[in-house]
Amino acid sequence: MQDLIQFDAQYIDCDDARIAYYTFGQGEPLVLLHGNGESSKYFAGCIPYLSHFYRVIAVDSRGHGQSERGMEKLNFDRMAEDLHIIFDTLGLEKAHVLGFSDGGNLAIKFALLYPQHVDKLILNGANVSLRGVVPWVQLPVYPAIGVLSVLSPFHANLRKKRDVLGLMAHGYGVRLRDLQLIEQPVLMIVGDHDMIYAEHTQRMAEQMPDVQLAVLNGSHFIAAESPARFCLNCLKFLRGEIVPDAVAWEWSVCDEKANR
Repeated sequence: MQDLIQFDAQYIDCDDARIAYYTFGQGEPLVLLHGNGESSKYFAGCIPYLSHFYRVIAVDSRGHGQSERGMEKLNFDRMAEDLHIIFDTLGLEKAHVLGFSDGGNLAIKFALLYPQHVDKLILNGANVSLRGVVPWVQLPVYPAIGVLSVLSPFHANLRKKRDVLGLMAHGYGVRLRDLQLIEQPVLMIVGDHDMIYAEHTQRMAEQMPDVQLAVLNGSHFIAAESPARFCLNCLKFLRGEIVPDAVAWEWSVCDEKANR
């Protein structure tokens, strides 16, 4: 199914950088935000399901995928402003937003800065504290940044990798209590073997006034591992249905059909 998706980039000038985005399907807009060091192609397995019901707009964050790095400091505030420019340019008054990992963090930042643009919010493997990430994933980030910093003067691509990885090395200006300000309906999806601590996800969910939590059988990359099961949760939520927090038989059936 992934082979059927053509990622034909379109571009919007966001101050000093051209930001790439991709559109699929028709209907209410649903914006997809990928994780650190990735691109919109991460959602290749999900887009056929989601674009059947929604106008999917997948965005390559600044410095990722086909989007330019620009000269400004790479941080979540800058990327949230890029997203705001994209909304304005495309005439999106309001859209559903689905963010994975760092894209989930960006979705949180965007919802806090521009709540008028967010309809429903889906957060997959997001966090608000570096301590919410398991140490065997978080700790190697710092020496890797050190090595890239030493080598970055010799190649622009290494500088970009350093700056992108640096997004995982610092907080992004959101605290747990800030989540109380998110009034939109929220779905949080995590794998039962996620790299985000279950306790951290639970604490995040407890802060938001209108939230559902789905814990699926899988890792941090559940959307790529089981796209049909992941998308069924998303679609049920977007339709206003109750999302269970355990693996259901019908999700496994969807995955089997998708793989035939």
